[in-house]
Amino acid sequence: MKLLLPIACAAFAATSLFGQVTETTTTTTTSNGTLTEYTPGTTFVIKETTGPMKYTYGKTVTYVTKSGKVLKDDEVRTRVKLGSPVSVQYVRTGEDRVISRVVIDD
Repeated sequence: MKLLLPIACAAFAATSLFGQVTETTTTTTTSNGTLTEYTPGTTFVIKETTGPMKYTYGKTVTYVTKSGKVLKDDEVRTRVKLGSPVSVQYVRTGEDRVISRVVIDD
């Protein structure tokens, strides 16, 4: 019995100190529109039904076609054009809409 009390106290202390878990839920949203401003890595604005919406770039942004083909950097430069219909997947970080994926027509 004397041995169980110190073990129980140690387990409680470890749980209290290290057992705190913070869980964050991130929701990815998709928007559609026409690309109106585009500067790779800095500016990405699409005209949506509610008006122009500015997006910021995440650490990595994947560009794909509707059929799912991942575009290489040289393909992105030639295929992403102003006036093109696009879909963007993003997460909200404060007031920013941070892009993670851009889908363009095949």
